[in-house]
Parts: sequence; structure tokens; C-alpha cells
Amino acid sequence: MIDFTQCKRVMAKAYNGANGKKIAIEYKGEQYMLKFPPSAKEKPTELSYTNSCFSEHIASSIFNMLGISAQKTMLGTFEVNGKEKIVCACKDFAVEGKVLYDFCSIKNTVIDSEHNGSGTELSDVLETIEKQQFVEPTLLLEHFWNVFVVDALLGNFDRHNGNWGFIFNSILQTTELAPIYDCGSCLLPQADEKIMQRVLKDEDELNSRVYQFPTSAIKQNGRKINYYDFLMEAENSECNEAIVRMAPKIKMDQINDFIDKVPYISELQKEFYKKYIGARYEKIILPAYELVMRQCEEEHSQRASLLF
Repeated sequence: MIDFTQCKRVMAKAYNGANGKKIAIEYKGEQYMLKFPPSAKEKPTELSYTNSCFSEHIASSIFNMLGISAQKTMLGTFEVNGKEKIVCACKDFAVEGKVLYDFCSIKNTVIDSEHNGSGTELSDVLETIEKQQFVEPTLLLEHFWNVFVVDALLGNFDRHNGNWGFIFNSILQTTELAPIYDCGSCLLPQADEKIMQRVLKDEDELNSRVYQFPTSAIKQNGRKINYYDFLMEAENSECNEAIVRMAPKIKMDQINDFIDKVPYISELQKEFYKKYIGARYEKIILPAYELVMRQCEEEHSQRASLLF
């Protein structure tokens, strides 16, 4: 249990973003962004009011478990006007000469594109990945699809161009992929206790939140991508390769053990998060992985038969 109330404020740093207030603090000699839950006026219940901070911490931690570098996060409390709030502390990775450039900004540097930086049409995003000159395109393409697969596992509905990108080191004059950040839209953050109980008890309620929504923020032909449909179509070879890379790394026992130790959340919430992630793994990620592996085996058999 950590109380950030008395931590030193870092007044020379501010953060943008639409969901909730954010301040910079110093904790144990390192700089963190404290992310507050959205205003109670924006959320219908006390539980859904705090869920975005839980989603941020749990999702970021799972990305790290799966070998995709993500921001370091901690849950704690902060007192505002005599009321204690649960907050998520995100270690600031844009320090000591490092500057964050989101993909939206990078997309605007591709001057021969007809689309603006905020557009999330898949074909346009892939074109930008190929044409941008900040990170080696093959590396960036692999990263994009790896993140897409994990977002499918976590039900992220808002991985837009403004919440992933690159870090430029102004001292070393080098560029690298930024750690994954802004994961508050994972794990159904607006679900209250009634919704959680319905999802746990009713298979139809669970399936609707696996097969139908949430969808990706990435669009194809103007429509937001349905994670299940897209992965089961298995038409994008780079995405298929990401499924093969990422699926074997998902260990539900490890994820469940982590969730059991998350502070501030109730037993109902723990049960819900484990059930929800497990269902998305079993109903989306695992079938897509098995499909791609079957396709690979069939292609291997066909090539082998041509040699005889």
C-alpha cells in the first residue's frame, strides 16, 4: 500500500490526454506520472470510476510479462480535498533528454500520404510504418502486430495513434520504440459490479464481450476491426506471425497469480479479470494460433510433396 500524497510535485512536467487528471511526482528518486481516474461525473458508479487505474496497472504489467516493454506501474492512494483516491503511478520514461513522439506525430511526417496523423485505417497505418524513417520498418511492423495481439487478449478498444510511438534521445541522437503506455481502455474499465456479476454468471454476456465488442481502434475499410473475426480470417501474414510469437508466451496461471496479488480490488473484481482474460485467450487467441499453425503445417506438407 503506497500513499503518494506527500510526494514532491514536479512542476516542470505536464501530461496531456483526455481521461482523468495527471500530475508529475518524485517517488524514491524517480519521476512518475500519477494518473487519476476520470471524474465521477463521467462514470455511472463508484466502481467504474476507479477501474481505469486498475486496467492501466494490470494491462501494463501483462505486456511486460509477455516480453513487450511497457511502462512500470504501481497502484496507490492520493488525498484530494480530504477524500482518498486510488491512482496509478506510471514511471516516466521521457526523462534525461528523452522525448516521446507518438505515432500520430510520426504519421504527419510522411508528406506523400493523403491521410492525416490521426487516421487509423489499417492500410494507411501500414504504409506509414513502411515509409517512416525513425525506426527500422521491419522492427516497427513486428512491434505493431505484437501489440495488436496482446490488445486483442486484453480487449483494448482505444489503441489509437496518440498512445503509442517512439522515444528520441536528444543526448545520444538515437530513436527507439517507446514502452507501451495508456492502457486504461483495456479490461472493460466501465464495468460495474452488476456487469461483472452478469459476465461471470451468464455465458452469453461473456461471449458478447469476447466475440462482438470491444473492437480495435484500428479500422479496415472504414470499420473498426473485430478482433475475433480479423484473427480468425488469418489473411495478414505479419499478424499471423505475431500470433505464433505471442500466443505461446501467454501463461494464464502466471496472469491469474498476478491478479490475485493486485491491491485495492475486491474478490469479485479479481474473479472477473481472470475470467475475462481467460475467455479472450481461450476463445480468440488460442483458436487463431491453432488455425495459423494448421495452415503452416499444410503449407509445409504441400512444399514437401513437391520435392518427391
